[in-house]
Amino acid sequence: MHTESRPAEAIWVGIDLGTQSVRVLLADDAGRVLALGSGRLTSRRPAAGARRHEQDPRQWWEAAGAASRQAFGALTLTQRRAPVGAVAVCGTSGTVLLSDEHGVPLTPAIMYDDARAADEVDRLNARLGAGAPVQVSWALPKIGWLLRRHRAGGAAGAYVAHSADVIAAGLVGHRVNTDSSHALKSGYDVVAGRWDRRLLDAAGLDPAALPAVVAPGSTLGTVTHDAAGHTGIPAGTPVVAGMTDGCAAQIAAGALTPGAWNCVLGTTLVLKGVSSVLIDDPAGAVYSHRHPDGGWLPGGASNVGAGAVAAEFGGEDLDALAGEAGRRYEPAGAVVYPLTARGERFPFVRPDATRFELGTVSSRAERYAAVIQGVAFVERLCFERLAELGADVSGQVSITGGATRSGYWNQLRADVLGRPLILPRTPEPAFGMAVLASAARRPAVAERAAAMVARRAVIEPRADAHERLTTGYRRLVAELDRRGYLGASLRASRR
Repeated sequence: MHTESRPAEAIWVGIDLGTQSVRVLLADDAGRVLALGSGRLTSRRPAAGARRHEQDPRQWWEAAGAASRQAFGALTLTQRRAPVGAVAVCGTSGTVLLSDEHGVPLTPAIMYDDARAADEVDRLNARLGAGAPVQVSWALPKIGWLLRRHRAGGAAGAYVAHSADVIAAGLVGHRVNTDSSHALKSGYDVVAGRWDRRLLDAAGLDPAALPAVVAPGSTLGTVTHDAAGHTGIPAGTPVVAGMTDGCAAQIAAGALTPGAWNCVLGTTLVLKGVSSVLIDDPAGAVYSHRHPDGGWLPGGASNVGAGAVAAEFGGEDLDALAGEAGRRYEPAGAVVYPLTARGERFPFVRPDATRFELGTVSSRAERYAAVIQGVAFVERLCFERLAELGADVSGQVSITGGATRSGYWNQLRADVLGRPLILPRTPEPAFGMAVLASAARRPAVAERAAAMVARRAVIEPRADAHERLTTGYRRLVAELDRRGYLGASLRASRR
């Protein structure tokens, strides 16, 4: 990544604890990226078919230190004279572990996509009865699984920690409060501003094992001398509560004003926006984080995404396929609902949903066209679901995620949605955390994002493409309806 050597008024540190790496980004007040470091992470996954995914939180701390030292080591002499203002950390939503009273990990981390607690989910939902169901991706059932097995071993004094809490505790030298963003899927009621006793009772959890919850941007402590030696972050630097990686990406995209949305297309598709009012979805497909400035950040995560391309076209020349798809297959002869595994979370909740294909294709390029068009069609249906729930979807739409490397797919998405799409200059969750950290001295994160976030490009929809591609979209929606996947209200709004 390009770095700048100009003097900085202050340096803001963002740490992104991802699945494959830890990334540490240093930015100045104008949003210029001064340096970026990374440290590799490894996972433990049993044999194929097992539903477990663990990481060693001690490796997180080692990798975070290496990445941070790399970033600070890349600063110029001029830049090193600037004060370091604050640091914020983001992590994957739904990743949890147990720590001791000092914040030191006691167990491996159960990752967000680990499904070992499926039986816990079934018991929870049976106890809760009607209402939005607890999902296997939530941290709550994993917490119950961890605590029961930890106590069965005769150990006591275990506390729940999210992935970002581990790095923050390492920096400040003690167990930390967690932020409301990471706590959301652990049973925190963001509306009432407290842990949800109904959920905790159903899960059999003692509230004393849970951390106190604070707003993103709240000060958690300051970097210790030991942590400064490990990371290169100066001792005494404030550490502020962060947000989940999805919210961090939203900040990095500058989507922080009412009606604005950020669409993250990676392995899966995630939409996050801004609303001045709480969006209520009885089905549970749409959930809301608290906006750091007040208001709400509604969003949803689909199981459809670029993972379908990786699964079917891994190792092939995607640029060549995209070129032929654009010339010959708009729309493709087949319509594909491109799930890679059973179950869907958004724009509807259907654990029994499966991939389907209507029609036939004549070449690999046409099959590629059908798959990426299917993802774009689901993205359009997500926006229609949000609008049906009363969300404001009239603002700017930014796109981030690994799939944005494909210029053709970006154009296709703009065409299917029929609206311009913005490519942010620095779509890194770590950059979003640097922006959040910079608000430690200024109360409005949206104001800081306006000053720091820049555009790389704007993709305009082609005049004739939207209607042409709508034919395939309608075929997909009709088949989803025929299979009973669409709820009654979404079906009525579509008609």
